[in-house]
Amino acid sequence: MSDPTKSVPINSSEITPKDLYLSRRDFLKAMGIVTAGSLLAACAPKKPIQAANSTPAGLTVSQATDELGNALNSYDQITHYNNFYEFSTGKEEVATLSRDFKTSPWQVEVTGLVNKPAIFGLDDLTRLFPQEERIYRLRCVEAWSMVIPWQGFSLASLLKIVEPTSDAKYVRFETLLDTQQMPGANSPFYPWPYQEGLRLDEAYNDLVILATGLYGEALPPQDGAPIRLVVPWKYGFKSIKTIVKIELTADQPATLWSAIAPNEYGFYANVNPQVDHPRWSQSTERRIGELSRRETLMFNGYAGQVADLYTGMDLAANY
Repeated sequence: MSDPTKSVPINSSEITPKDLYLSRRDFLKAMGIVTAGSLLAACAPKKPIQAANSTPAGLTVSQATDELGNALNSYDQITHYNNFYEFSTGKEEVATLSRDFKTSPWQVEVTGLVNKPAIFGLDDLTRLFPQEERIYRLRCVEAWSMVIPWQGFSLASLLKIVEPTSDAKYVRFETLLDTQQMPGANSPFYPWPYQEGLRLDEAYNDLVILATGLYGEALPPQDGAPIRLVVPWKYGFKSIKTIVKIELTADQPATLWSAIAPNEYGFYANVNPQVDHPRWSQSTERRIGELSRRETLMFNGYAGQVADLYTGMDLAANY
């Protein structure tokens, strides 16, 4: 696989200006990784986090809530409480450890069962797919959640360009593995590189995006820069970060957490308050920045857009 840090330099003049893509269209209606065993990180922040209505000067979005009326989490909360084990298992350490991570230039290889395999530079993706605002709830399997104003484009639009063949049934994603820039990736406890996957029909759902920014700014390294997946009806560990490879396959791909603990982390990982994690309940969640807990919504509140993908399936067996 090609090294994304050795790709053609990005022409910043080709990147869509923030004020253009924030106003491109209204919000489309519609993280989290748990450690295994003794490496489980605490869900509660160790220090106070900025109030949910506080954002840095100049960072604005077109609306202040999601479609259910939930207030956005602050930029500080979203960028200082992160699951990203390639840097650290400590949620509040990731921002510091990733501060100098090199995200430009960058390439994403799209290969496998496609008629038109391609390697896209980040500038190519920005030029081909103008950014849209998507305000999504992110639900962590550790039972905490956030409301995040992403900027990105639909995964379906990229897949249509490479033309999956009739044999393609799944989409496999792979994160950059760089042990020099990512100190946590030196850990022997995980089968690096990080891998995730979706069924092809899931990938084509219009809710699924490849995010390149949040709060109108470029995606920070701790949140998966320069490009990550966002699948809002699934637990956050499905929304793989820092993507360098997308592969269309005929068979269900292996995923990192399913390989480590298949009894705890299934391939589907749909948010489901009726199916508990073996070590804690999923019936309620704690929104970062709030003290009280709230009820977890089926499919994270996106059932109207995705429930038909699982008609006839036992969602407890297919967790």
